[in-house]
Amino acid sequence: MNTYLQRLALTLCCCLVSATAWCSDTLLINSHSSNVHQQLEESLRLVKSRKGKPTVLKFETRQYEFYREHTVQKPYFVSNTTNKNHNPSAIKHIAIYIKGIKNLTIDGGNSLFMTHGKMTSFFIDSCENIVLKNFSIDAVDPTVVEAEVLEATSTYLVLKPHSSAKYTIQNNRIIWSGHQWQFEGGIAQIYDPNLNTSDRCTSPMSGIQKIENRQDGTLKIWYEKAPHVRAGQVYQLRDGFRDEVVGSILKSKNIILENINLHFLGNFGIVGQYSENITLSNLNCEPALNSGRTCAGFADFVQMSGCKGLIQIENCRFEGAQDDPINIHGTHLKIDEFISDKQIKVSFRHPESYGFEAFFKGDKIEIVDSESLTALKEFAVKQVNKISQTEIILTLDKSISPELRERKALVVENITWTPHVSIRNCYFARIPTRGILVTTRKPVEISHNVFFRTPMSAILIANDARSWYESGPVHQVRIHDNQFIECGEPVIYINPESSKLEKYVHRDIAIFNNRFVLKNQTAVYAKSVEGLHIYNNLISKPKADVQSIATKDCIDVTIEGNQEIIKQ
Repeated sequence: MNTYLQRLALTLCCCLVSATAWCSDTLLINSHSSNVHQQLEESLRLVKSRKGKPTVLKFETRQYEFYREHTVQKPYFVSNTTNKNHNPSAIKHIAIYIKGIKNLTIDGGNSLFMTHGKMTSFFIDSCENIVLKNFSIDAVDPTVVEAEVLEATSTYLVLKPHSSAKYTIQNNRIIWSGHQWQFEGGIAQIYDPNLNTSDRCTSPMSGIQKIENRQDGTLKIWYEKAPHVRAGQVYQLRDGFRDEVVGSILKSKNIILENINLHFLGNFGIVGQYSENITLSNLNCEPALNSGRTCAGFADFVQMSGCKGLIQIENCRFEGAQDDPINIHGTHLKIDEFISDKQIKVSFRHPESYGFEAFFKGDKIEIVDSESLTALKEFAVKQVNKISQTEIILTLDKSISPELRERKALVVENITWTPHVSIRNCYFARIPTRGILVTTRKPVEISHNVFFRTPMSAILIANDARSWYESGPVHQVRIHDNQFIECGEPVIYINPESSKLEKYVHRDIAIFNNRFVLKNQTAVYAKSVEGLHIYNNLISKPKADVQSIATKDCIDVTIEGNQEIIKQ
């Protein structure tokens, strides 16, 4: 045993953890060595050797530095990240790598974990009963760079880059850089401090004619026609490559993240895949107070793809994303070939989602018509044969009828991996897209949340098999006691991407006791729902002669007891 492991062994102690008052051993991370990576790897090896004995890994309270070059490098295909057309590498650079471990609590002791370079801050693979708590994550070099608009005219802008934004100028091009990364051009958003909103916009890196790099740290940029912005607004700039995630939970069970501040989530959010029972409690995704930054995320904050059990998100703040704060869905795979009456070849169709295990022996699947989104037949999976990163052969438990094999445009959904969802007491603001996207057939409750000025719908219930391929139908949804303040409309948007009506896509949706403050007119729009009940909502709107609730191709609809008031 080396010196560090001897020191760890000596620090084993018995302590009470949580209200359950069980006795578990504690390993202390307390060295001031500059290489925390080595300490973590050795500590986690020791934890794994304890074969499931409950253990707490406790950090001494301070700031820890994590460097990309010292991370664990492992190939992982993660939903909505690796792009096979532009960035095909599946390598993730992992700071805290937890694999094959049971009954572990990592207590950050209210420490700050600072990342240097693009990385995956934590990865939980094939684990059970894991708790991460009491720490913050931020980046020395956030991959979303920010620049405040100091002056704005029709021909030039004066920008002041944030102190964390490093750059060089070459041939009237600005090249932004950090620890082992750089980009130019890219995607832009604009933050308005007067409204506390962020919206996608034309990049100020386009159409540049001349740049003056001034001694006061500002940039004066000339254009033939400058972007239409105002002094005081803040540009948020990034590239489009989601090559890392802030955290991933894969093939794991009973995972809790609590009391965590994520001040920067690069280059994607927390992704749960093929895992069971995930709780996010008191998770704050927002820039650090007094940091001067307005953006906390490179893309989504939370995405749960192909999970089961209970996904519980409570008492969280989501402020300053570059895409949807919460997206919970499955994945449709296209049927490419009926190999025999019991075998089908299926494939991933979206370039950012492929390569991962989407089926396991014994899973239940449905064959679905991609145009009507109608489930046609259920089967069980007897064997899975992955023939490439995009193609899979499934052997099924029973024969597929000749009539079904003759149909065109079919997809499959894995219905075993569909979770219950509870999202409560959360706050959503400074978001460029929607607040929550959810499609799962298990019960969903969205309650006691505040949605503030999302430019698109606050809640989207879709289901599609021709664009993002994010499945599937909802069978029981309760949306109640929320506040929707000047969000994009329809504020609640139930819109399956079906092109024909064969059967109703969604069913049993109730929307009640909510407060809507509308910018225009539409609080709810619903398409293809069987059993839609909208009642006892308070709707404040600017005009009396507009319809606040609209439906299309719905049946068993109840709309009653809603109070509408006209804003003065």
